[in-house]
Amino acid sequence: MPARTEAQTPVQTPGSAIPGPVALPPRDRRPRRTGPAGRYDPYLLAVALFAGYTALSVARYRHLATRSWDLGIFEQAVRAYAHLQAPVVDLKGPGANVLGDHFSPVTALLAPVYRVFPTPLTLLVAQAALFALSAVPVTRAAAGLLGRPRGLAIGIAYGLSWGIQRAVDFDFHEICFAVPLIAFSLEAILARRWRAALLWALPLVLVKEDLGVTVAAIALVVALRCRRDSRRTILYALAMAALGIAATLVVLVVVIPAFNTTGGYDYWTKVDGGSTLLDGTGTKLRTLAWLLVPTTGLLALRSPLAVVALPTLGWRFLSSDDHYWGTDWHYSAVLMPVVTLALVDALAGARYSPRPWLRTYAHHLPAAVAAAALSLTTTLPMSVLAEPAAYRKPARVTAVERLLDRIPDGATVEADIRPSSRLASRCRVLWVGDTRGITPEYIALQNPDDRIRDIEARTLRLHPDASYSLVGTTEGYVVLRLDS
Repeated sequence: MPARTEAQTPVQTPGSAIPGPVALPPRDRRPRRTGPAGRYDPYLLAVALFAGYTALSVARYRHLATRSWDLGIFEQAVRAYAHLQAPVVDLKGPGANVLGDHFSPVTALLAPVYRVFPTPLTLLVAQAALFALSAVPVTRAAAGLLGRPRGLAIGIAYGLSWGIQRAVDFDFHEICFAVPLIAFSLEAILARRWRAALLWALPLVLVKEDLGVTVAAIALVVALRCRRDSRRTILYALAMAALGIAATLVVLVVVIPAFNTTGGYDYWTKVDGGSTLLDGTGTKLRTLAWLLVPTTGLLALRSPLAVVALPTLGWRFLSSDDHYWGTDWHYSAVLMPVVTLALVDALAGARYSPRPWLRTYAHHLPAAVAAAALSLTTTLPMSVLAEPAAYRKPARVTAVERLLDRIPDGATVEADIRPSSRLASRCRVLWVGDTRGITPEYIALQNPDDRIRDIEARTLRLHPDASYSLVGTTEGYVVLRLDS
């Protein structure tokens, strides 16, 4: 490691540990290697986070608390890949190819593991591992630029960030692959490893159709940061940006319509629905506040890495679907490594600011964001891990599983959210009310508080030409069998 010159050495102000102003900031702010004692911090933190994420996911599953049909959808796709078949997802409609809904072929990587462990828990544990893995580059980059204590504080703040916790809590989604890819890519940018940054970003085009624009944003940041190093790298980065945009356009206009039964892209209406950026302004501003204040203390705005968040925020805020605007669900997970590493980049530069208040603020901010993350966790999903009940399987769930076990393997079942999460690994599951002429052998429904007062009338509306008999009811669930 080259020795610091006198001009690069911070001046210590009397009676303070805060670095004073310097004449010139160093041009090379690449992360330095941490000492032997801190070398394993990122990996130990990742292991701890993996344990926490897995415990939360498994607890939710064991409590039959699946929140959407997405877990069943992804399991059907991965199950098909595991058997070397086209990714048909009957929950989206009989015979529907999932590549005609969202372009996420990366989920095929889970097929070998799922073939050995054919259960939705395989997807949930894999997601926990991928989210935990993303903490390694974040913590490593922070420790290299800021030192071990502050780096570990940033890693903890990231691992407990609200966006990651919300995603872990919301079943399984393909973006679990995007989060570590973005984290490794941005870490490489901070280390001035331009080729690695571009290569880590490139697979994002296989995660989801909109992420090609994120690839372009990362490539543009690379072009900006390497402008004094290599003209050839700038050209590579600009070519990668063009490739990312082209990939998104081709997938949206050609690939997805080719697999879609309607020959189009089902989500255009969510963006082209007459909505403007001013709609839901309060919700959108709250989301930005959550994104920037407790996570970065607003300092991330000083880094060009923050630009990488704009594509995701752009399509979400332009959408007419208000589910995309807020902080719920999994939509903010891909933003967490962006804003956190933007914070790291800004902190590294703020140490050399001529403004004393900024140097002081930057000095204390890592501890502050870690404290904020720990405090907010008491109101976020991982807080349930402090409750003994989280580790016990409720008797009501056992009763429901026994009822669903009366449906034989391989049967065609019409089901809603929670029954489908238990049946997709061994049955052909169709979404309730969307069987499109198929008469299922069984119907499995949630019926909390007896909301469906007349089960026979409901089944008659679903299938006027068929007759069903009651198999059983328990704990707000009902199963019916087609009369032969």
